[in-house]
Amino acid sequence: MDILSKSPSSRARPIEQLTPEEAANELEWLAAEIARHDRLYHRDDAPEISDAEYDELRARNLGIEAAFPTLIRDDSPSLRVGTAPVEAFEKVVHALPMLSLDNAFEAHDVEEFVGRVRRFLGLSADAPLAFVAEPKIDGLSCSLRYESGQLRTGATRGDGAVGEDVTNNVKTIHDIPVRLRTTEPPATLEVRGEVYMDRQDFLKLNERRMAAEEPPFANPRNAAAGSLRQLDSGITAKRPLGFFAYYWGEASPPIVGTYSEFLAMLRKLGFVVNPETALCRSVDELLAFYNDIESRRAELPYDIDGVVYKVDDIALQQRLGYVGRAPRWAIAHKFKAQSAETVVKSITIQVGRTGALTPVAELEPVTVGGVTVTRATLHNEDFIANLDLRPGDRIRIQRAGDVIPQVIEVVAKDAKRGSPYVFPDHCPVCGSLAPRPPGEAVHRCTGGLYCSAQVAERLKHVVSRQAFDIEGLGRKQVPQLLEAGLIREPADLFTLAKDEARLEALEKLEGWGKKKVAKLKESIKARREISLNRFIDALGIRFVGEVNAMLLARHYGSFEAWRHAMDRLGNSDESERQDLDNVDGIGSAVIEQLCEFFAEPHNREVVERFAQELTIVAPPALGNKGSAFAGKTVVFTGSLARMTRAEAKARAESLGAKVASSVSRSTDFVIAGADAGSKLKKAEELQVTILSEDEWLERVGQE
Repeated sequence: MDILSKSPSSRARPIEQLTPEEAANELEWLAAEIARHDRLYHRDDAPEISDAEYDELRARNLGIEAAFPTLIRDDSPSLRVGTAPVEAFEKVVHALPMLSLDNAFEAHDVEEFVGRVRRFLGLSADAPLAFVAEPKIDGLSCSLRYESGQLRTGATRGDGAVGEDVTNNVKTIHDIPVRLRTTEPPATLEVRGEVYMDRQDFLKLNERRMAAEEPPFANPRNAAAGSLRQLDSGITAKRPLGFFAYYWGEASPPIVGTYSEFLAMLRKLGFVVNPETALCRSVDELLAFYNDIESRRAELPYDIDGVVYKVDDIALQQRLGYVGRAPRWAIAHKFKAQSAETVVKSITIQVGRTGALTPVAELEPVTVGGVTVTRATLHNEDFIANLDLRPGDRIRIQRAGDVIPQVIEVVAKDAKRGSPYVFPDHCPVCGSLAPRPPGEAVHRCTGGLYCSAQVAERLKHVVSRQAFDIEGLGRKQVPQLLEAGLIREPADLFTLAKDEARLEALEKLEGWGKKKVAKLKESIKARREISLNRFIDALGIRFVGEVNAMLLARHYGSFEAWRHAMDRLGNSDESERQDLDNVDGIGSAVIEQLCEFFAEPHNREVVERFAQELTIVAPPALGNKGSAFAGKTVVFTGSLARMTRAEAKARAESLGAKVASSVSRSTDFVIAGADAGSKLKKAEELQVTILSEDEWLERVGQE
């Protein structure tokens, strides 16, 4: 059968006889027809035509494009085979952050999650509340931006705020429509989902790689990630990647209704949505879905590492909002870890960036969940003692959350066991004393930045994505530069870019060269301006990660204010300590670590030298900059009748306010509910503006 006979007669004519209008019409038909057959073949496994007939369609498309190059469409099938290689990925700033999910591991974690949702929303235990449960695909998160129905940008998750531009690569994935299947496309729609590779395709890919004497991928997720991040999209096009759509980012008009309705809309627009999805109305139904999927996990053609639960009502999702970097309205229920048995060869000590001494079991190689494991954490001194673990013992290990290898138990003791393991009281790297503080389980090196192990780990953290995100410097390059004497402390990363002698020395190191050094120099230059929260995070202070760094940055507002406050804190200024204790979310453990860090003169010197090389700007604004509450400090007291305390706090923060836990002279508003006590009295004494709950809600409603 001549496949072109299905089309209008003009499309069967020789290409050289086509008019531009006829060519444009035929290219439009070919784009839609080839995309349809791609879906039938790759997604539905139900082809309607032979390979020869399919090839004839593609050849016709290429022929017309060659004759009429100005008519090549954005959704042309020829783009599915990739474009010319690029030198490096451009950065894409996500219009809305791509955040991560909190995890649940046991049934009671799921019960607590549902309970938290109900408490936040003020819902009774028997009030209707629906969730959508869906498999958690073990792949690579990706965001697809469509404008007027046309795919404009494809980006990786990156650090959640900034990803990599992989537009040319995602266009080669048959599950991803280049043009939305609708006559009335939205003005803007960012579709988010997971790029993955199914197991059979993964095995075939590894067979081809081994036949070509190339190293095989460790698992399907690594294969998918490596395939999507190819600089040559032609390579990506040859990899069998799939895509499951599951959420949205920026959208105009906004997405309303329910999440289950949104999934149905995605299907109509041409996306693949995981069919293993269910609407659940109770914890029992959620757990039943989880148990069913887990029992069929090995039968699914793709890897999953758990189940995701999302509140179905989108309006409720918006009320719930986010805490830190995770939504309150969703959680990932991870599968129990996979395990295997092996033998302990030795016990070594790893020194972390905060000086913690962590024991590690060096193992006979063993495969767990498709990954070869040679090391596993032993946590601390007590863990080893409780297991009475010694080299030569046979143990069981598991990958917690399918990621981190951990020792579970000693299965068989070695017949020729030596003496019990004695935990070192000195750092194995620098020889400094490594005591175990009272009440803690961990030994800590006192060498600080003088300990080369800590320097390396601290600098690795500085260049990491959540801190400075310096492209070209990673966990491998930092030790290399340290060993060569090119860097020693954070400030050296930035003086390096200005020191021609050190740059010339860097060019001579293995894996470097003029071009790579030039790119690094530009990357460092681009990072000389950084937000205060990222700068604080980069210092690697214990207990001060992304969330607490943001709380501190927003409380102080500027680097100068924060630095002076930290100097006072290090000098045991009690008023500064009380002020910090008033920051909602900052606990005593964080305050103690900040006191210890800034009490050490050397740490203050390092911070000062570091800061001299940078322009440190205010943190990202929280909520509505134009709000009357933006930048104001708000305290809630008493019982609120119309919303929960958590929801009130979240609403205030969305308007740019800072929520404090106690009243002081810096407080701008006190919202007083029923039975308000000492905070209300203090607010009256300090003449702070006091609003009733109704007055607060009336003002909020006007924003």
